[in-house]
Amino acid sequence: MIEIGDISRRSFLRVGTLGMGGAAMSLPQFLAAKSVDPKIVKDRSVVFLFMHGGPSQTETFDPKMDQPTGVRSATGEVSTSIPGVSYGATFSKLAKLAHKTSIVRSFTTGTGAHDIKPIVGKNSLGANIGSLYTRVAGPNNPVNGMPKNIAVYPKAVDPNALEMIKKFGDFAAPGPLGAAYAPFEPGEGGTMQTDMTLRMPQTRFEDRRSLLTELDQAKRTLDKNGADGMSGFQAQAFDTILGGISEAFDLSKENPKTLARYDTAPLVNVGSIRKKWANHERYRDHSQNIGKQMLLARRLCERGAGFVTVTTNFVWDMHADKNNATMTEGMSYVGAPFDHAVSAFIEDVESRGLSEKILLVCCGEMGRNPVMNKNAGRDHWGRIAPLMIYGGGLKMGQVIGRSNKNGGEPASSPILMENLTATILHSLLDMNEVRVMDGLSNDVLTAMTVPRPIRELL
Repeated sequence: MIEIGDISRRSFLRVGTLGMGGAAMSLPQFLAAKSVDPKIVKDRSVVFLFMHGGPSQTETFDPKMDQPTGVRSATGEVSTSIPGVSYGATFSKLAKLAHKTSIVRSFTTGTGAHDIKPIVGKNSLGANIGSLYTRVAGPNNPVNGMPKNIAVYPKAVDPNALEMIKKFGDFAAPGPLGAAYAPFEPGEGGTMQTDMTLRMPQTRFEDRRSLLTELDQAKRTLDKNGADGMSGFQAQAFDTILGGISEAFDLSKENPKTLARYDTAPLVNVGSIRKKWANHERYRDHSQNIGKQMLLARRLCERGAGFVTVTTNFVWDMHADKNNATMTEGMSYVGAPFDHAVSAFIEDVESRGLSEKILLVCCGEMGRNPVMNKNAGRDHWGRIAPLMIYGGGLKMGQVIGRSNKNGGEPASSPILMENLTATILHSLLDMNEVRVMDGLSNDVLTAMTVPRPIRELL
């Protein structure tokens, strides 16, 4: 018998090598071993949509239209469903859903550097926040084997998309927790989806299932204590493979009307971008794929994923120079698909009755200079940044905090990255149970339990 510690977690899903006494028995053992006390892990998922490149606070959720040209939103403003609150005009669809979301106008990331610090940074011990979560929850869903921590880049939905640029930070970093807790990265050259495909005729597999059932019945007569529990996990293992969690990664299985609602490809003329920008591929990947990435995230959450990172390469970097668009151009290339995709996600989650169970977080690594540069772009700014939150059973329909007159500094108590991380982890886990959980290092325990969540959301 192969022991759990001797096989990588991917091996448990490699059904092409399933044998009577080998990996076929290891998968149910793995599922059983990784079952976690339900008092600790809440029935909830998080989608962290990382706005790579640093979105402008002014053109997104804090337009400052009472300020002069060069400070106020270059795209104008649009009224939202919250009286007296406006967004940048590009976000017309999200504006209609403002009562379903909460905006933080005093969020600060501390530096204006290109990195991924809100999701992989000091506050998370250099690990993806999802890795902290799976250190407690386990790397796979014990019911169906779905990875609990997944990173969805454009290649997950488009094989022709760019490879993720990781020189600014690796979204799949597990930090000190170890590779077992790193996010799965479908489409990024790995074999996860093919590993989860049934590689033998179903009739042969059913024969083995029948034989294992007989063996299990025999074992129960000899050892009633251990076999009953194993039987349940064996059933889960077979259901995992025959039911096909790989189906969750296949958007062709989705309702065509739902797929069309998420589709952002028609919104941007890719040909015009190609003629104008040498690095047009990153704009193309964002505009063509962000909707499908968000749809995939919803499908994964429905099927048991606990933390899903969604991102494209750094398209929000709107300096208005030879490599980057102006604010008005950039918001049409980047902001319009974001508005469409995120509003589709919210409406879809609402229609499925999942608003209590799925938390969406949208932010980037920094904000933008409150004063536009001479080329009508905005440069890096670390003192304030936009943050939008939806769902997860938290208090929605509010604006939290205030910025100062020109939108460059918090005018109320700042919300820090550690507060955001704490909000996410409190949404996923019962922290009172985590505090008394065996096996966590002091560093992990401190990172997870000491920072305070955003109190206005609780």
